[in-house]
Amino acid sequence: MAHAHQHHHEVPHAPAHPHAHAHAHPHAHPHAHAHDSGATPNGLPEILDLDAALFAPQLTALTGRIACLAGDDVRHIVDLGSGTGTGTFALLEQFPTARVTAVDSSPEMLERLVSAARERGLGDRVRTLEADAGAGLPGVVDADLVWASASLHHLDDPATALAGIRAALRPGGLLAVAEVDGMPYFLPADGESGELEARCRAALDGLHAERMPHRGADWGPLLTAAGFSVEQERAEPWELRAPLPEGAGRYAFLVFERIRGSLDGRVDTDDLAALDRLVDGGPEDVRHRDDLVVRSTRRTWMARHAQEDIGA
Repeated sequence: MAHAHQHHHEVPHAPAHPHAHAHAHPHAHPHAHAHDSGATPNGLPEILDLDAALFAPQLTALTGRIACLAGDDVRHIVDLGSGTGTGTFALLEQFPTARVTAVDSSPEMLERLVSAARERGLGDRVRTLEADAGAGLPGVVDADLVWASASLHHLDDPATALAGIRAALRPGGLLAVAEVDGMPYFLPADGESGELEARCRAALDGLHAERMPHRGADWGPLLTAAGFSVEQERAEPWELRAPLPEGAGRYAFLVFERIRGSLDGRVDTDDLAALDRLVDGGPEDVRHRDDLVVRSTRRTWMARHAQEDIGA
């Protein structure tokens, strides 16, 4: 069974991530499994936090759109695959009277989230639930809003998982789903660097197709079949260009480091050598480039627990 936090083990975004998951996310979250990649130890939380900082305006706009649909009476929010808390904190800001149940299968991520909540003076508005999103949400009932960023594509059995999410929502409650279209792009699209990135993306897509068959799914029909009414669906480019915010180079470095570990044996030696040069501290290192961009596409679905079930 896939775990709710696994979007944070991919090459992000986590979030939003917008799982982390970003999980930014989230995952924030998009990405290649890197727990066996030899990447920077504990680099994943830093990636999620950088994603949250870099794309904070976009996430604020997205949560504002969620607030418009969810209404003023949101008191209990569930952050599914919460990671380091990108979505949790964005939603707490958007809904100042709400509390959040942060759900993740990683106790380390949840500990980090709780610590961050205390530091922000939000400890009394956050509780955590260590659980696998695909196996239901024990003890969670009558939630007004469920936020699932870069987490649903990990589910082995979407129908069962969505039934569990629906059971946790009150009738009329809102489920907000955010997914990304793959690894972020960082290099200019034309020329050798763009071709390298395209090959890496294709190789990662093949890896993900083996491990996460629902990645890239159209969640609209799945949500409808699970008893949700889809009210809004969008695909939005999230893009940063020069002058890039502080941290963009570090973010690209950490992501490429994880990509390099994930693709060992999946791309040819020339491409591996080119990836090495992007993270080796030399002149081609992404931390030193002046042509860096950060771009991806986020797809969102806003779906409501079907109203006809009220009073059922």
